[in-house]
Amino acid sequence: MSTCGLDFGTSNTTLGTIVDDVPVLAALELDHGTIPSAIFYAGDGATLIGRKAIEAYVEGAPGRLMRSLKSVLGTALIDETTKTGRERTSFRDIIAWYLSAVKRRAEAATGRPLRNVVHGRPVHFVDNNEVNDRKAEATLRDIASDIGFEEVTFQFEPIAAALDYERTLHSEEIALIADIGGGTSDFSIVRLSPERHRHAERKDDILANDGVRIGGTDFDRQLSLGVIMPLLGYRTAMKRAGLDVPSGYFHDLATWSSINRMYDSKVLNEVRQVRFESKQPELLDRLVRVLDEQRGHTLAMEIEGAKISLSDKQKASIALDWIEPGLAAGVVRKELVGHTQSLADRIKARIETCLEQAGLAADDIDAVFLTGGSVQLAHVRKAITEAVPNARAIDGDTFGAVGKGLTIEAIRRYGPGH
Repeated sequence: MSTCGLDFGTSNTTLGTIVDDVPVLAALELDHGTIPSAIFYAGDGATLIGRKAIEAYVEGAPGRLMRSLKSVLGTALIDETTKTGRERTSFRDIIAWYLSAVKRRAEAATGRPLRNVVHGRPVHFVDNNEVNDRKAEATLRDIASDIGFEEVTFQFEPIAAALDYERTLHSEEIALIADIGGGTSDFSIVRLSPERHRHAERKDDILANDGVRIGGTDFDRQLSLGVIMPLLGYRTAMKRAGLDVPSGYFHDLATWSSINRMYDSKVLNEVRQVRFESKQPELLDRLVRVLDEQRGHTLAMEIEGAKISLSDKQKASIALDWIEPGLAAGVVRKELVGHTQSLADRIKARIETCLEQAGLAADDIDAVFLTGGSVQLAHVRKAITEAVPNARAIDGDTFGAVGKGLTIEAIRRYGPGH
């Protein structure tokens, strides 16, 4: 069967096919059904993806790591080039190379060519900009065609998750699907049932569909700005009265998709000049070291790890002695909540908007289906469940529900014989 569902996520990617009438995620990296959306351009000319890419970077191999590739869709960056080894490559071609590698791995794992795909997409690639949103989908469509897919269609990621959840139902219900991923938070309110699951056309069952460009990487950024960046000079004063050290450097360094900008020689020269004009040059020395060693992603991964740890622990520590002997940062769950509660509040507000679109009250929702890595954060989960307090909270396959649902949709659209 040459049909598949592809969930290209900000943090992870999955690709599903049907095996014995059941959606199954292909083993994309060893026996893993998920692969990190990461690519590493090694100094020796090799190109690695997924866990191997991250491992190479962590082990200190010379080269360049790129993550959160999906975040550039719908932005001006997609048409820009960036340095990858000795050459410059467009972000569009970087995404194409990554997805082509995923496709080849899936074909090797399943033993057959893949020609038809239902691609997942967030409800909004870009908030409040329909033109750029359409451009993002068109770019992804063109990339899918360029790497060998003959038929390319799209489905909203929360709708795909709903199809996966619906397989488990024994009676009809109205469900809120909350997919809180690495780059976006997407919501659908859908009428589901075992009988409806057999229908090919489900348009009338979709009561509302909305989303906001907030995801796990935004929580990483806010936590980094609150905990790590002040140690490198963020929000400290310049010698000239009334001026602070420019904040843009720290925002870029705290943002997964912008980290590589900071390695440009022009930027590094600017930071060195700022260091001479700073009241606390010793803090800027730390920033210079991070940039000199191109270790911005190390900071991002440490922050991400601390965030994940705080989902079930009260405190986490981040060792920074590679920057300066004895340097470290501690963070407790209360600080994580303090730095990121505004994001959780915006997620809750978008659910309330979704309810208004559907013409429903919170009490009309029978169940809330939770998927995506960021639903593991306690205050995010609380924000979602508070929006629909009487709904049953159902935990889906954190990283696989969307991919499996896209596969179900692919079979409906293209048929079992394709």
